[in-house]
Amino acid sequence: MARQDANKTYATGRRKSSTARVWIMPGEGKITVNKRDAKEYFKRDIFDNLIRQPLQIANMSDKMDVVCTIKGGGMSGQAGALKHGIAKALLVYDSTLRAAIKKAGLITRDSRVKERKKPGQPGARKRFQFSKR
Repeated sequence: MARQDANKTYATGRRKSSTARVWIMPGEGKITVNKRDAKEYFKRDIFDNLIRQPLQIANMSDKMDVVCTIKGGGMSGQAGALKHGIAKALLVYDSTLRAAIKKAGLITRDSRVKERKKPGQPGARKRFQFSKR
């Protein structure tokens, strides 16, 4: 679900078992995750680059502030959920960005999730060692 208020735009992003609730508004490019700065929350630079990707494609990295709350999953899933949420919020904010964001593959949700463990096996794909005798 995505919506736009007077000066805020809301969207939800998902990846693996993480969900990001994202609000974007005009500002100077600050990204706040769970009431902390994004660089402090995501300690690795690769995650910071990942979440800034939609803003860079839209040429709005220094024009929009992002505030979000993320629940579930690990750092990689949370960064992917935030990226997806920012991309969806940008589309609601300005629909002319759709072609560029879609070409970069940011609109589509990455639906890959952990495969369930099967009964009688030690893992999702792993089998117990075969013994002929």
